[in-house]
Amino acid sequence: MHILLAFASLSGNTREVATLIRARCEALGHHVDWLDVDAGDVAAVLTDAAPTLCLLGSWTDNAGRTPAEMKDCVAALRDRFGLPLPFPVAVFGTGETQWGEEYYCGAAHRLARFFSSSCPVLEIEQMPHGAEDTHAIHHWTDTVLAHTTSTTTC
Repeated sequence: MHILLAFASLSGNTREVATLIRARCEALGHHVDWLDVDAGDVAAVLTDAAPTLCLLGSWTDNAGRTPAEMKDCVAALRDRFGLPLPFPVAVFGTGETQWGEEYYCGAAHRLARFFSSSCPVLEIEQMPHGAEDTHAIHHWTDTVLAHTTSTTTC
């Protein structure tokens, strides 16, 4: 499967989750295009054929909002592939419950709603810590991959 893994990471927490997801996908034999949306021109990277699956990851900005860099990525995806996208989208996010449960991983939930994703949203408090978070990340990744390759939805 050809997977586009695009993420925005302010402090490195979301990047760490993305790294674990990428490793899991590659260990299962999938090709992963890595796109750090903070690092440059997203549109320039989106020149290949449409992926089979898009995994989007984001930290959450003020009051549950999506950071500008991820909004730019969404616009580039829309401009390149149109809406609705011709491939499924699954979303993961990092956040801090100390800012309020109503805002926790808000960007990830906004992205999932925007793309009408039927996959569960993966939420990680701050950065992945230990076996429990690693298990949650692997389980989410396996679930998304299994449902993308079958006729069912997440």
